[in-house]
Order: sequence, then structure tokens, then C-alpha cells
Amino acid sequence: MQTIRHLFVFTILCVWSNSGIGGDLVGAKYAGEFLNLGAGGRSLGMGGAFVAVARDVTSGYWNPAGLSHLKYPQFMLMHSSQFSGEVNYDYGSVGLPVGGRNSVGLSLIRVGVDDVIKTRLLNPDLAIGEIDSTSGVRNVPIEDGAFNAADYALYLTYSKRSGGNFSYGGNVKLVHRGLGDNSAWGIGFDVGVLFSPMTNLMVGLNFQDVTTTLLAWDTGRRELIRPTLRAGVSYPFSWEAAGGRFQPAVDFIFRFENRQESSLFNVGRTSLDINVGWEYVHRGSVAFRFGFADFAQSEASEVSLGQVSAGIGLRFPKLNIDYAFLGHEDLGNTHRISAKLTLEEPKFMRKKGF
Repeated sequence: MQTIRHLFVFTILCVWSNSGIGGDLVGAKYAGEFLNLGAGGRSLGMGGAFVAVARDVTSGYWNPAGLSHLKYPQFMLMHSSQFSGEVNYDYGSVGLPVGGRNSVGLSLIRVGVDDVIKTRLLNPDLAIGEIDSTSGVRNVPIEDGAFNAADYALYLTYSKRSGGNFSYGGNVKLVHRGLGDNSAWGIGFDVGVLFSPMTNLMVGLNFQDVTTTLLAWDTGRRELIRPTLRAGVSYPFSWEAAGGRFQPAVDFIFRFENRQESSLFNVGRTSLDINVGWEYVHRGSVAFRFGFADFAQSEASEVSLGQVSAGIGLRFPKLNIDYAFLGHEDLGNTHRISAKLTLEEPKFMRKKGF
């Protein structure tokens, strides 16, 4: 476990060094990677294929246009410990219907590695392991306190339904990154639409960091989070013989930061990744889900499954509990659980707008 912790912290240091602290202005590939960890057990159980599915309080993250479909106020909390418990990921959100067609929301994300041990050499003028001629002591690293590495993102969401089959929305996104004594602030914007061109078929688009998000470090350095376009389709349908409702979904993720071989397909600086998910809800009470994300392509141009996910959801009056399992061959498995509370009472119900 300590090896995983050290490896992860080393990776964070490398990313921070290459994406802002070590250059005047850098368009880093993974500057905003912590924003791609997902939100909600339901969506993660479906492999993150949720842009055309989100019509609840998690819409602020997946597609701000979907928030306008709320009928009642909703709240959600989610926690997970990733990479053998070394990385803590917390998510919380609230969504409120306003009038007949509008909704507003607030979401907060924190990803952090806490209490990382900091070391120093007994004598910085000597090499590691060298004997100090004055004291006769071997020069070895010793503990010198601890530091935290944490990222935060605050989403302020507005959404509106302009018709029965079309809605749109946007986020103002405040981002804060911290590594020890250094920190950075940035502001970004997301724009999303959700519509139904035909019965049952849902199409969603979420253009994240649409104007490019600039993060300014207190060291004077700058880094850029480049735009990402997420396009998704879903087709929910009922099957009486199976006693439930099915919802397949596919998301296409276009990035413009030159990821090349780390993506499924790429042309120049543009890359494409695909997430696939499936959900079955039995009689409105129990849900079963699975999905695939981050498909990989080998040197022989063979496509293999990337991260496999599965999940289950329990629906109670006003409360949904969702669990998601995300498997990873190298970094261990991740378990995420979320709880969503809906104030489903007549006095809180949205006023009819259509």
C-alpha cells in the first residue's frame, strides 16, 4: 500500500511540474484530470455513459441542461477511497427547481491525498548515503513534516427547458488546486443541451471548459485546461415481459489536447474515447448496471475493454442508494456509494410550466 501511495504522489508531483509550476504557460494534457472522475453511483455503474441520461441533481456535472427536468429539490452525497485508500474523493450537490421551467444547482468536488510525509537530507551538501566527516553519521533522508495535495471544483449551474423536448444549461466552474504551500485558482464555463429528436431517443451534448480554463499559480506560472466535448445518446424503453425498464447509453468524448496513444482514436491533437453503459430497473425498485470506459488500443490496432464497471441501486421513498464498482488491473478496484434525497412532497413540487 505504501508503494502505491508513493507512486501516486510521485505522479502528482510530475503532473504538477509539467502542467503549471514548471512553465510560464502550459496547455497540459492532464491539468483538469481530477474533473473526470465522475459523480454519482448510478452513472459510474453505467461506465460514465451519462450525458444523455442525466436528468437529476448530478446533471450539474454530467450535463447542465438536464437539471431543468427536476420536479422536486434533490440532494446528493458521494464518497470513495481510491487506489487502495490513498486518494479520497468526495462529491456533494444540490438542485432546486425554480418556477415552471428553470433549475439552479450547486456541486462541490474534492480529490485529495492527505498527510503525505515530507523528507529532507541530514546534510543537503552531501550525497545520499555518504558519511559526514564531522559527525560520522551517514547522510540519509529523515521526516520533515507532512503536506497535502488536494483539488477542488465548485459548479454553479443554471438550466432551462424551452420546450417539452429541448433544454439547455450552463456552469460557472471555480477550480482550486493545491500542492503543499503552492496553490492555483481558475474559472471555467460549461454549456450543455439535451433534446429528444424522436420518441424515447435522448441526445445530450456537454461542451466543458468551452472558453479554455486558465489556472493561475501563486508562483506566477499558468496552465490551461482545454475544451472537452461530450456527446451522448440513450434510448430508454420498457419491456413488460421482463417487468422493468432498460436504458442503454453511449458517450463519445472528444478532447483537444494531443493525448494520442492514451486515447482510443486520435487525429492530430483531437482524440476520441467512448463510454458504454446499460441499466435495468426492475419494477421501479431495484436497478442493475454495467458499463465500460477508457477503451484501449494496442500497437496491433486491436481494441480491448478498458475500465469495467458494475453497480446496483435501491429505490426507497424519497431516497436512492447507489453503489458502483470500478475495476482496474494496476491501481486496484474502487467502490463508490452515493445517496440521493428527493424532497418529494406537494409543497416542494415544481410549478407546471408546460
